[in-house]
Amino acid sequence: MSLKFTLAASALALSISAGGAFAQDLQIENADWWKEAGAQFSGVTLRGVTESTPPSNFISDVLAPKFEELTGIRVDVETTSWDQMYDKAIKDMEAGTGIYDMIYIEQDIVYAYLARDFLVDVTAALEANPGIAAPNYDEGNFTTFADNFRGENGNLFGIPMEAFIKVYLYRTDLFEDPEIRAAFEASAGRELVPATTHAEYAEIAQFFTDYFADRPEEIWGSTAQAHTGHPASWYEFFESVAPTFGVYDWGISPDDNYAASVANGGGMNSDTAKEAMTWWLSMRDIAPPESPQSTWSEVATTFAAGRAAQGLVYGENAAWIATDASQSRVVGNVGVALPPLAEGVLAEAKSGKGYIGYYDGGAFGLPVTSKQQDASLLFLQFMALPEVQEEWAVAAPRITLTSTYDAPKVGELDAELRGYYSMLRDQGYLFKGAPEYPFHAQVREATAPIFYQILTGDLSVSDGFDQMAAAAEAELTDLGYRK
Repeated sequence: MSLKFTLAASALALSISAGGAFAQDLQIENADWWKEAGAQFSGVTLRGVTESTPPSNFISDVLAPKFEELTGIRVDVETTSWDQMYDKAIKDMEAGTGIYDMIYIEQDIVYAYLARDFLVDVTAALEANPGIAAPNYDEGNFTTFADNFRGENGNLFGIPMEAFIKVYLYRTDLFEDPEIRAAFEASAGRELVPATTHAEYAEIAQFFTDYFADRPEEIWGSTAQAHTGHPASWYEFFESVAPTFGVYDWGISPDDNYAASVANGGGMNSDTAKEAMTWWLSMRDIAPPESPQSTWSEVATTFAAGRAAQGLVYGENAAWIATDASQSRVVGNVGVALPPLAEGVLAEAKSGKGYIGYYDGGAFGLPVTSKQQDASLLFLQFMALPEVQEEWAVAAPRITLTSTYDAPKVGELDAELRGYYSMLRDQGYLFKGAPEYPFHAQVREATAPIFYQILTGDLSVSDGFDQMAAAAEAELTDLGYRK
């Protein structure tokens, strides 16, 4: 058998490593307008907080220096952990201290922020102050993902800065290796191709785990975002695994008095949900040994290290895994496919009755507590310029403008990523973000400790899901959603 690891540096790797040089090379249209608009804010420093991710690092490493070069406005972007990002932003807005002028708003928390009037209406603010409305900024150019950040009036309360789907990645060098293909066909009686069903995925996962068990390479059959004490595992199940079985919106039914239990009209503890969890646990058990400590970041590094043959991975990591030889051992050997699905799920997604996985992403919002709102509006528009978005999409596989799909560099990288951007453009509608629940965090926190007990084996799947459904309904009753 021959495993080939391509070590040639890609254009993506070179551009990211260039850092400041990349910022200098970024060409901005209407540069004179930006200089004039920024002059009135001379000496101002904007402060933002976001999670440390590839798209966010591009803001701090590339966009902030370029913006300061153009306008004279300094932008300090604090990139931190997921939990610290939320904690700092929420405490700042609750206290009204105005430390941050820009905050990262993940798609799943925006409804809670809107309910608490934390955010400035960006659309209205720009209409009220046309002097700082950038000539090349076009709200109509955003993809439909921007709809996640609109208020009841249809206005934007956040400028999308990343949008990506959670995809099925697989190792093409393994799936196309003649020796492996022959061994799989002899074992399974069928051709080795990416799975379309859960049974096929499980069969492939077990095959690879067994195949490499007595070989020197440490490779397992699947990834698993299965941390026993971090919300990443809860999200993995409810937003990525459960929908592929047909359990949507966490199994909570707003039309049935926000029921979570089957007895009251919900589906959180349905037989289908329990089947999905049982399947996922079986995949975790044949995944790399670091899986019980893996969040979204560790799953990406596990796949990039070549330790898994296939897995569900957030699309924001797809580009560097597939192209950056300084971080990945599987450069040039990454394929992209839709997640494995239960019968009927794809049809429901196409009809709008369901979805097949998670459409993730976030925006930069302007807190009402910011003391530099006009200067912040300039930077938010700067992030959404088409020329900026093309470079950003190359540095991290996220697209928020429809025009970016036609950008030359994006087309080149799409070929290198074996059609990831094409999938995002053509099949992204099959995926969905988190449900529009203002009680998102409260229900997660009420059920996650029980979920972790299932992962550690302290609760059975059946008992655990019954308890989670009851806990969710109790929390929703306390919050006033269940009457």
